[in-house]
Order: sequence, then C-alpha cells, then structure tokens
Amino acid sequence: MKRPRNPCAEIELDLIAAATGEADPVAERRVQQHVSGCAPCGGDYQRYRALEQAVETWRRAPAPAGPPAAARRRLEERLEEIRRRTVAYRIFPSPLGNILIALSERGVSMVEYLGRRRDLAHSRLGRMPSVDPVEDGAELEALHRELLEYLEGKRTRLDWPLDLALARSEFHRSVLRATAGIPHGAVMSYAGVACEVGRPSATRAVAQALRWNPLPIVIPCHRVVGSSGALTGYAGDKLDLKERLLAVEGVAVAPRARRICRESMYVRYPGDDSYCLPSCPSLATVDHPHRLVLFGTRQRAEAAGLAPCTTCRPDVHPIAS
Repeated sequence: MKRPRNPCAEIELDLIAAATGEADPVAERRVQQHVSGCAPCGGDYQRYRALEQAVETWRRAPAPAGPPAAARRRLEERLEEIRRRTVAYRIFPSPLGNILIALSERGVSMVEYLGRRRDLAHSRLGRMPSVDPVEDGAELEALHRELLEYLEGKRTRLDWPLDLALARSEFHRSVLRATAGIPHGAVMSYAGVACEVGRPSATRAVAQALRWNPLPIVIPCHRVVGSSGALTGYAGDKLDLKERLLAVEGVAVAPRARRICRESMYVRYPGDDSYCLPSCPSLATVDHPHRLVLFGTRQRAEAAGLAPCTTCRPDVHPIAS
C-alpha cells in the first residue's frame, strides 16, 4: 500500500537550509509557502533562524581567552540564556476578545488581553527586550482549549505550570502567589492580599502589582476587589472583563454599581475549615477583617473543601437569593 505524503518531512532539509541562508531561490519560496500555512514548521523555522543568528554572532566574536573548559562554560551559559529568553506564543480568539498565551521552557509566562488586535507588535510581549517571542503551536493549542472550557464554565481550574520570570520583583511574585490561592467562586480584598503577604499597610502596592499581572485568569486577579466590594481596576481598567469572569465563577455583581454584593456572600477566615453567614457572631472577633474570603454560593465554598459553620448554620439558614 502506498504511504501518504508527509509534506513536513519532505521539506525539512529545505527548511533548515532556508533558515541558515543556504537554500536556493526555488527552495526558499517553497519553504515560505509551506510555513505560511503550517504553524509547527513555522515555529521550527524561527528557532533554526534564532540558532543560526546566535552561531553567526559567535563566529564574529574574538576567540575566547583562557583554557577550553572556561570557553565551554561560557558557551553553555550563552545557550542557557537563549533558552531562557525564548518564549513560544500564539494569539487565539476567545469570548473575551483575542488572547495571547506565551510559554517558556519553565511554563506559561504570559496571558494578555488583546481585544480585536491580532499581532505581536501591539502586545506587551512584543515590546519586551528581555524575551525573544517565537510563534509556535501544538502545546499552546491545548492550553487554548482548556482556557475556553474555563470561560464556558466547564472547568474550575487551569492547572498550568507557571513561569513568574516576568514579575518585576520578589514582592510582586509574593502578591501573585497569594492571589493564586484565592478559590474559584470567591473574592478577597486588596487589603486582604496585603495581609497575606505580610505587608498589611501595602494595599496600594498590592493593587499596583496586580495591575501588572502577567498571567490574568490563571493567576485570578479578577477575584481581588476593593474593601467596599468595588471592582476597581483590572487589566488596564477592563472592568467589563472582570465582571464577566466573576459571573462565570458564580460571584454576583450589583447591576450598574460595579461592586460585589458582600452582604449576600458566605464568609471564610483564612485558616478556618468552615464558612459562615455574614452575620455570624464569630466574625466579630477576627483580628484582620480584611482577610475575609467571600464566596458567591454555598456550593463554591463546599467545593473548596469547607464545612458549614456549626454556630450560624448556613446549611440550615442559607442566604436568600
């Protein structure tokens, strides 16, 4: 039986030659036509080009001084730097507009809202001198499918490996880690996150850190609200996106007021294994009321592993919807 053609395998040698500048004009045109319609081969082409450019830089550099072992160590360090700088990315459609997802060798390093834009030049990733973005394929397609399932309410978690290299400081990383711990279907205040990272007076610094969250949705800064319940800033004042994400997770937002309905939410104090009614007398004794985590529904609280409080009995006296 005749085997089916594999255009990707057939063009591989020409692709390498084109990336290194050694292809003849006919082969060059054939490669460009192929990679324009094949994202995986397009990614391979870009990686070969990046490698060729690095090799050419080394060719032009003066011979390293010192013993061969030291030169090899410097070469390995340079290759490691290239690996760290290289991130694969794709831009996908979603119910929230076009979204860029970027993946480094350590994990997902950026999720960016692009609205109607579809090109790297209009993204923050494209303007970062510290990274070399390469458009690439199959693994990012799988992440896109999971993201769509999340936005459609078909899953409550995105268990992606994350790379926080684009965070601006260790404080920024600590804020992102604390925010990642807010459960699905719940919210916490900026002041509460400040308490979680051990900086209770740093509410504004927390808010500023979350304005530059390189991983929105995955690190759920949409679950962080003002102490009054106001939604406040999100991804450059995209409050409509914040409201839509909270709605997907079962958190009600007061119409036109752009604030959550605190008085209609179940309450948990961090560290407790139960959830309460907002009127529970035990809440009057908590040390830092800003640290309260508010759940939109009993179901969300129990899905987070919490039991009903035995004092106020929210299971017997649920909040009227």
